[in-house]
Amino acid sequence: MSKTVVLAEKPSVGRDIAKVLGCHKQGNGYMEGDQYVVTWAFGHLVTLADPEAYGEKYKTWRLEDLPLLPDRMKLVVIKKTARQFQQVKNLMSRPDVKRIVIATDAGREGELVARWIIEKARIKKPVKRLWISSVTDKAIKEGFRQLRDGKQYENLYASAVARAEADWMVGINASRALTCKHNASLSCGRVQTPTLAMIAAREEEIRNFQPRAFYGLEAVTANGLKLVWQDGKTKDWRSFAKEKCERLLSRLTGQEAIVTEVKKAKKKSYAPPLYDLTELQREANQRFGFSAKETLSVLQGLYENHKVLTYPRTDSRYLSTDIVDTLKDRLEACGVGPYRKLAHQASRSLKPNKRFVDNSKVSDHHAIIPTEEPVFLDKLSAKEKKIYDLVVKRFLAVMFPPFEYEQTTVQTNIGGETFIARGKVIRAQGWKQVYGDQWQEEEQTEGMPEQILPEIKEGDRLAIRSVKLTRGETKPPEPFTEGSLIAAMENPGKYMGNQRKDLLRTLGETGGLGTVATRADIIEKLFDSFLIEKKGKHIAITSKGKQLLDLVPEELKSPALTAEWEQKLGAIAKGKLNKESFLAEMREYAQAVVREIKESEKNFKHDNLTTSRCPDCGKRLLEVSSKKGRMLVCQDRACGYRKGIARVTNARCPECRKKLELRGEGDGRIFVCACGYREKYASFQERKSKEKKSMVSRKEISRYLKQQERQKDEGNPALKEALAKWFQQNE
Repeated sequence: MSKTVVLAEKPSVGRDIAKVLGCHKQGNGYMEGDQYVVTWAFGHLVTLADPEAYGEKYKTWRLEDLPLLPDRMKLVVIKKTARQFQQVKNLMSRPDVKRIVIATDAGREGELVARWIIEKARIKKPVKRLWISSVTDKAIKEGFRQLRDGKQYENLYASAVARAEADWMVGINASRALTCKHNASLSCGRVQTPTLAMIAAREEEIRNFQPRAFYGLEAVTANGLKLVWQDGKTKDWRSFAKEKCERLLSRLTGQEAIVTEVKKAKKKSYAPPLYDLTELQREANQRFGFSAKETLSVLQGLYENHKVLTYPRTDSRYLSTDIVDTLKDRLEACGVGPYRKLAHQASRSLKPNKRFVDNSKVSDHHAIIPTEEPVFLDKLSAKEKKIYDLVVKRFLAVMFPPFEYEQTTVQTNIGGETFIARGKVIRAQGWKQVYGDQWQEEEQTEGMPEQILPEIKEGDRLAIRSVKLTRGETKPPEPFTEGSLIAAMENPGKYMGNQRKDLLRTLGETGGLGTVATRADIIEKLFDSFLIEKKGKHIAITSKGKQLLDLVPEELKSPALTAEWEQKLGAIAKGKLNKESFLAEMREYAQAVVREIKESEKNFKHDNLTTSRCPDCGKRLLEVSSKKGRMLVCQDRACGYRKGIARVTNARCPECRKKLELRGEGDGRIFVCACGYREKYASFQERKSKEKKSMVSRKEISRYLKQQERQKDEGNPALKEALAKWFQQNE
């Protein structure tokens, strides 16, 4: 009897598929049944070969050997997972196996994982594709009933190969050229360098920003109504001309306000769209301080392990029409605990519409939403609960009717000048009841506060109690956080100079840096290369990062050029552009980059040298800041020595509650806080041990009191009262 090999991307997903397909016989790296053999990768099992695979001379880094541009890229098996690759190859090569089902993640990178394994194993058997957005039993069964022909995804595979080979050609050649030229570990790439350039551009914009003072007028009537001045020509509520506002102030003092218009308008606001990965990473960073990679990791667990959320690596914020019939099941699955009442309410008034269902705005995967799998909130970690809460509330919100209110605008005349007041009366909470007090009012106009308006009509004359001059200053843009940087990578046109915005406008919305699946890793790589560092919640470019941008060719820093390449990769995936023509362009570009680096007369200088010497090679060590703390690294790239000297811990300062930094080694270790607090490691451990014992005591007492209450046993009232008093004092 012929069988089918099913290749999953990870063991956990493979076992879920095996369970659904009835594969119960456990093998080494696979599970087998009557019709199917389910096996798995560990992410990539095969990758592009390192430069030394193309000749002995490339084992040594030399500038004269560059550029390295092979006619045909070689694939190699990754050593640490070689045993699993061999097992997958053996299974696919079995005579009784007649076809392969690719069940890796449904996306560009997932396609590459599977196709490289099949290519390296030299398997020439028919291929089918499992394309699903969740790994619930129901989704897997439905997916196998509708397996797709693997030929439909050959263009997607071509796009993935083009991306990988382009990154190799640009990254390997540019990084080796810079490192050899300046004898320093300098890493650059097709996506990471333009991302670094955006961070530098934002910092320069902040440095060059000159705040401008602006002025306005505010009048308060005898009954407490606040009126804000509006410029008759610009309709703006502020002016940069201080003298003009001061003249108006002196002229208007003592006059009355005449109501010239009372305008009432019924307004609606709809819930924000569902989450794609970028928006969810941005909001999780803003609300909880999660890094982009941290959010993706939590999402992956909710998708793969708990199976309560759909595929996370999506760039769409809409659903396709085929999901509509499952919405009630999804509402029922997530309608537990704090979501029960809201889910029931949403289910009763469910009316799918273009605001969240639109096939034209869904590419590979729809927005991130709950699955039909029931959720057990007590089995989720604290981080998983936070991310799940964001997704479920957004999912519920789009099902609710709009928030409705009546806005009243009162226009008055004071001495020939227009003054405005606005008020709002809520008619229906709509989707905002999902969020309660969490949702911040965004409809309020800047400089025009919403207020409760008294009964007022056109022609009324209002006595003015006071008129005052208001003052403010323009503010510079905020430094990037991980959340705002992820958003900038998706749409770099918002964060670039005017000379590049026209080009991005022609590229359209697809011209981003990297993809939803790769952006978090790019940011991590910039941290790991010590090109950027954390300053509070913000990202700052390091001295090394600034120097690198000065050394790399101008075009390699261009977000517009990289965005254009990303659009071409998208065109390859759609069959509109030939892979080879794109790679030929990238070869020419890599040659130009190496040539420019070779001819450059610029120098790199370490400005973070310490007096400490490397114990391996004797050269002076560099002090660098990583995401987790400070460390010493050898300036010689070939040496590779590194040692941590201080790391940020989860321990909190007892005085200001900020995270403590642990410095030193052995018995000499000490906790240090930015506020000046210092504590030896040994005394810290002793203090924590005492606190832990005290906490155990409090828990035991609390448990005892609850038990007494349940049993309604008076026992010893005096003892009980004394214990309760002690417990309250020590809480």
